Amino acid sequence: MKRRKIVLIGAGSASFTQGLVADLILAPDLGPWRLGLVDINSQALETAEGLSRRMVAARGVDIQIDAATDRKTLLSDADIVVMTVGVGGRRAWEQDVLIPRQYGIFQPVGDTAMPGGISRALRMIPALVDVARDVQALCPEALFINYSNPMTANCSAIRKATGLPVVGLCHGVFHVERQLASFIGAPPNEISSLYAGLNHMTFLYDLRWQGRDAWPLVRAQLAAAHGQPQALAALAPTFPAMAAPSMDFTAEANPFSWSIFETYGAYPAVNDRHVVEFFPERFPQGHYYGKTLGVDAYSHERTIRRGDEHYAEMRAQALGQQPLDEAIFERVAGEHEQLTDILRSIAGDKRHIFNVNLPNQGAVPNLPADAILELPAAATATGLRPIQLHDFPDRLAALVTRKLSAVTLTVEAALTGDRQLFVEALLADGAINDPTIARKLADELIQVHRQYLPQFA
Repeated sequence: MKRRKIVLIGAGSASFTQGLVADLILAPDLGPWRLGLVDINSQALETAEGLSRRMVAARGVDIQIDAATDRKTLLSDADIVVMTVGVGGRRAWEQDVLIPRQYGIFQPVGDTAMPGGISRALRMIPALVDVARDVQALCPEALFINYSNPMTANCSAIRKATGLPVVGLCHGVFHVERQLASFIGAPPNEISSLYAGLNHMTFLYDLRWQGRDAWPLVRAQLAAAHGQPQALAALAPTFPAMAAPSMDFTAEANPFSWSIFETYGAYPAVNDRHVVEFFPERFPQGHYYGKTLGVDAYSHERTIRRGDEHYAEMRAQALGQQPLDEAIFERVAGEHEQLTDILRSIAGDKRHIFNVNLPNQGAVPNLPADAILELPAAATATGLRPIQLHDFPDRLAALVTRKLSAVTLTVEAALTGDRQLFVEALLADGAINDPTIARKLADELIQVHRQYLPQFA
């Protein structure tokens, strides 16, 4: 049997590489594989390669591994290309968040929206477009997958600059759907949903348990959590299989997302940590229910520190200094598992549904046709085909449309190196309303990241 070839660009994102390799190992029906690992950082590549080889050896599977700092040596005849690039790594990511703090802008994540996400896009887009051009030249028929953030801007820029049909994947909707299942005491495999939006601000507007509308049960659980158990008791005959809700996802968690649900009748993925960044005007100076975003609410420093610690652990395993952590082979399915399931559905034309980031092209009529949206799509032998969502509520479309202008300006700024468009993107995003402050912040971010911004030279 011919080996299928999958090339991972940005393999130095070792935690992602670890998950992907585990999924390939656990999916022998898709093999045999030839896995190409690419990273321009030789030490990061050494970590990814060493960890991957140890994992393959531990399970005795037939996966051939190649590694290179020059992607062109591995891209030829690739069947699948996956990007997990993070230009500048965690050190640059820190600056995306810490510099705006000096201007009173507080972010818990900083990888998608607000100044941090826009700054990240300016670094990411030129690098990803270069990768896309190499894919176009060396393996144009490959399934081209992007996991790098900011997802919407990155996929928009790649398609605009090259026309290559990149597909964006993220585990957010996958996880939130299962969290809502746990909230109402339903088995995750019996829950389904409809959703649309921008990555990290995607609205689940239809939720069903074995085909029955589950929103009344969600509202009853919320009422019960606020001292009104009779609402839940009244629904017990309708949902006899209802179990006790999990305490891992409670009504007290994610207060802003629940307020969105109560106002708009839809729950946003991916919970408060990401969603608040699309509504900066509601959290001036980062004030968030008595805490400060990115500081004591979803601490950015803690996220960075955990990333550094996790990488150190994986490097020690890669170099044989620590035993291999085989718990990865027993993990819960997530973003990596979705990729292997998509490949399986395409190979067998099973037409299973997955959440993906693709051009709208009329799937959601009340949103721009050329916008990259996160929405359900069927994985078929002819590719990923979006599901038509003609009932997406206008009130939700208004929220999505409001944020698309900042994405468009960000993409234009990143592709052209136009400093004034960068300023306009910051203003359109909504975290800044003073043009003078926007110009100062833009200049400072360009200066600190100048080595990653050739288009602004």
